[in-house]
Amino acid sequence: MAIQLKLKKGESVERGLKRLKKILDKEGIIKTLRDQRYFEKPCVKARKKSARARIRSRSRRRMQEL
Repeated sequence: MAIQLKLKKGESVERGLKRLKKILDKEGIIKTLRDQRYFEKPCVKARKKSARARIRSRSRRRMQEL
């Protein structure tokens, strides 16, 4: 999967990089690279996943109460 980004006429390089970062973030490529940087035991991954789910469910419950 190759991502190509062509600068528009009169567009600065900084602006092009900003667009590229936005595309990579939307695709989830940066997140997967950061996750794969170091090995993580499956039990640790599961613990983190359940902790994130708990936080999400708490915040959803609080929003429903309001």
